[in-house]
Amino acid sequence: MAARAYWQGQIRLALVSIPVEIYSAVKSGASVSFRQIHEPTGKPIKYEKVAEGVGPVDPDDIMKGYQIEKGEYVLLDQDEIDSVKLESKKTLELTQFVDASDIDVLYYEKPYFVVPADDLAEEAFIVLREALRRTKKVGLGQLAMRGREYVVSLKPCGRGMVLETLRYADEVNRAQGYFRDIPDEKPDEELLELAEALIEKKSGAFDPQEFHDRYVDALKDLIERKRKQKGNRKIIEDKDEGSGRSASNVVDLMAALKKSMEKSGGGAASTAAAKKPAAKKAPAKKPAARTAAAKTAAAKTAARKRA
Repeated sequence: MAARAYWQGQIRLALVSIPVEIYSAVKSGASVSFRQIHEPTGKPIKYEKVAEGVGPVDPDDIMKGYQIEKGEYVLLDQDEIDSVKLESKKTLELTQFVDASDIDVLYYEKPYFVVPADDLAEEAFIVLREALRRTKKVGLGQLAMRGREYVVSLKPCGRGMVLETLRYADEVNRAQGYFRDIPDEKPDEELLELAEALIEKKSGAFDPQEFHDRYVDALKDLIERKRKQKGNRKIIEDKDEGSGRSASNVVDLMAALKKSMEKSGGGAASTAAAKKPAAKKAPAKKPAARTAAAKTAAAKTAARKRA
């Protein structure tokens, strides 16, 4: 399998352990993303992390702040946050089984494909899959992955199974607050029959290929048409700064040096210093002039000695 497993471990049902691998079941390739470009120069727009009244700041000086009251924060550094992260468990223990209809669709978050890790795991994997299918149940458990713990569900899907992360209760809004003002009335029977007939007429098997994001399709078509037109393309010079930090956090060195010179009262000195490289050529000629003079003096001394 070409894809990289998101998690490897085992599903445990009582005393039975089944080695499995899980893979992400969704992708985000359909979206179209843009970068902001400065049109006159064709340069990409970059952003600096700045503090009000301070200006650009060093990323090492940035901490995480949790607001407890307006204007009051508890500060945490990354090491403190990392210290409470959970170790990824290698076991998903199925602790409960429920009817699929018992789980509100609002709780489902992200799906993953579950496959047996090797040939030896296949038999137990198939037994669990078919047992869930026959009983029409969904297995529930908790799994720690990448520092946090998830409630997950497990159910059959074709030859394999699908694991879905679920939202916690405090992450889901109560529907009553939104539906309270809708009247609790019986609909007109004739209208209801017409609606049912229309639904029946348009009923069919679900085929996701029949649905397309028309906005994304239109954007791609626009981009392709603009690409073929002359004068609509820019060559963007997007060099890697190679500093280990994102380019948006790098302060312009020349501007910083000039500002430092101004603050230290070295504005005039810096101007003079800027002119010095042209004047440095004169001293370079002096050694040659001294050497010629020395040669002339040595020749006269030799002449006197011969005389």
